[in-house]
Amino acid sequence: MEIKILGPGCPKCKTLDKLTREAVSELGITAQVEKEEDIMKIMEYGVLQTPGLVINGKVLFSGRVPSASELKGIITKNQ
Repeated sequence: MEIKILGPGCPKCKTLDKLTREAVSELGITAQVEKEEDIMKIMEYGVLQTPGLVINGKVLFSGRVPSASELKGIITKNQ
C-alpha cells in the first residue's frame, strides 16, 4: 500500500502526516507513507487545497484533516 500526504509543510499537513503514520501503525498495515511537498507534483494530482491524502494513486480527500477514526476507516477501506 502506498500512501502520500500532499502538502507544503503547513501545520495541517504535518498533523495529517502524523495521524496517518499513527493510524497505519495502530492498524498493523504494511504501507509506505510519503510526504509530498513539491507544489508542482501536488498540482498533478489536481489538489488545490492541502493537505491531501492519496492512497495507491487515488486522491481520497483534500483541504482538511479528518478525525483519527475517520482516517483509520479511509485507510482500511482503501487497502
